[in-house]
Amino acid sequence: MKSPQVFLLFLLSLLTVSCVDTLTDYGSKIQPLSDKIQVGTDTFHLTTSTEKVDFIYSKPDSFLLGNFYNAKFGSTRADILAQVKCPSDFVFPPNSIMDSALVVLYYKTWFGDQYSPLDVNVYEMNKDSTFKYTGSYPTNLDPLVYTDKSILLGHRTFSAKDAQKNMRNSDSTSIIIKLSQEFVNRFANGKAYYSNDSIYIGSFKGIFTNFFKGIYITTNYGASAILNIEQMDLEYYYHYTYKEPGTNKLDTVSNTLYFPANKEVRQVNRFVHSDRDELVKFSDSLNYVASPANFQTKIVLPLRRINDSISNKLALDKKHVLNKAVLKVEATQVGDSTLAMPIVNYMLLIKESAVKDFFDKKELPSDTSTVAVLGQVAYAEIGTTGTYEYYYSYNVAKIIANDLKVASEKKIPLIDEPMVLVPVSVTTTTSSSGSTSITALKQQYKMSAVTIRSGKHENHPMRLDVVFSGF
Repeated sequence: MKSPQVFLLFLLSLLTVSCVDTLTDYGSKIQPLSDKIQVGTDTFHLTTSTEKVDFIYSKPDSFLLGNFYNAKFGSTRADILAQVKCPSDFVFPPNSIMDSALVVLYYKTWFGDQYSPLDVNVYEMNKDSTFKYTGSYPTNLDPLVYTDKSILLGHRTFSAKDAQKNMRNSDSTSIIIKLSQEFVNRFANGKAYYSNDSIYIGSFKGIFTNFFKGIYITTNYGASAILNIEQMDLEYYYHYTYKEPGTNKLDTVSNTLYFPANKEVRQVNRFVHSDRDELVKFSDSLNYVASPANFQTKIVLPLRRINDSISNKLALDKKHVLNKAVLKVEATQVGDSTLAMPIVNYMLLIKESAVKDFFDKKELPSDTSTVAVLGQVAYAEIGTTGTYEYYYSYNVAKIIANDLKVASEKKIPLIDEPMVLVPVSVTTTTSSSGSTSITALKQQYKMSAVTIRSGKHENHPMRLDVVFSGF
């Protein structure tokens, strides 16, 4: 049962079963079915490296705010720069008096120590520069381009546990930061009404972002907590009096005007890793992935060695088919208490040259993708030891086959393909039949990290297992 002939028959049966779904051909010649099928396998050790991520382009639907220090990955500081949406077609009632203004941060979860204090300042973005809705902004932008920090609108020191139940949404909690009376008075001065994105003050009509460009929220100290902000509002409180019809009785009505930081305006989550270069010392045997915008791992697919192996093991007059090319990324130190960060759940293996366009165009990985493959962390028990190994698995056969085909058809030199592992967040939907599909994929903004075995690991170097055939 251990003879080479039996093993070959097993491989052929595997190919027969999987031919509809996984065969990826890149040859140009088709032989009669009566020809003998050739089968080959090979394993390639890979070249890998840990790469610093200077920035990603910020298009968040949620935000981080705070500071966190990790012994392995260094410090992460998260600030927020945000425009707010002007209310549309709103007219202040006669005799309105402005009472107060607040910035409200809504969140349900946080990362780190719930008792660690956060000292938060809210500044006005008062420089001529302002965000354009169609613009793309990096997460390492300089806030001093947008504010000189001369107008302090509000300040509060609190911890994550201090959040109060949100009266508008029982599923969320919030922190309230009261804004200055000067700000309240400036908004109140001569204001008549808002219409679409314009503000009318007396006889003046101007774009709202010229009147108020936005807010910059940052922390002064704290190194153990980061809030996962789901929503932000600037809330403006006012009251007015009116006389009841047919009487001289005056009634007072209190109301709130909301300026949300929503998708109709622009927000940027800024991330700073100030001590990363000095602190982080990585070994050659390990690679690292960490979010937000911290580290990713580069993996080079050895296209030239793969092509040479196939050419040497298969007859040149046959149609070459790449059946599988499985890359197993093995996580390690998952239980390391010094990590203190959630393991990366989803990682996208994507061509390094395609990262920006992929996320700018909101593309999705699919079974026919020749650019990217999505992997989710999985685990398996090691024997019956009660311990588990964690890993991500990627079948990159379509990516490799397409690269080989393009090089062959265009008669261009074959160049090894650099890929990167990018932590991502995934949105799915479930149909009435119970099937699940991916509807959105973004670069991960929340805190997460994973340590993986590199291509130079002493015992388990990262490798690519390839199965190919010729017809």
